[in-house]
Amino acid sequence: MAKRKKRPDPFAFHQASEDLGREKRKARDLRNTQWWKRQCDRGRCHYCGRPTPPGELTMDHIVPLARGGLSTRGNVVPCCKDCNTNKKQLLPMEWERYLTGFKQEDGPAGE
Repeated sequence: MAKRKKRPDPFAFHQASEDLGREKRKARDLRNTQWWKRQCDRGRCHYCGRPTPPGELTMDHIVPLARGGLSTRGNVVPCCKDCNTNKKQLLPMEWERYLTGFKQEDGPAGE
């Protein structure tokens, strides 16, 4: 009987180092693809929408690797360094709450 490949637990906070290492290698490989270069050429942060030079965009995992995310096209987006740093290991719904609170503190422009 063939041995089944163990998939990371999507709800885990702590993944095995071999799983993290494999996903980080896949992310490095993905960074060198034409698909990723086209994503960055748009020059916009996925989260805040600010125009950002393509060379300054970073790869962010929507579902972080440490939370069970994978390095796939559907789980990585280009974002500015500020958003990537502030997002840390938050899941999309946690990050949305953070952004909403941030926008409410700022208030409408001009006030």
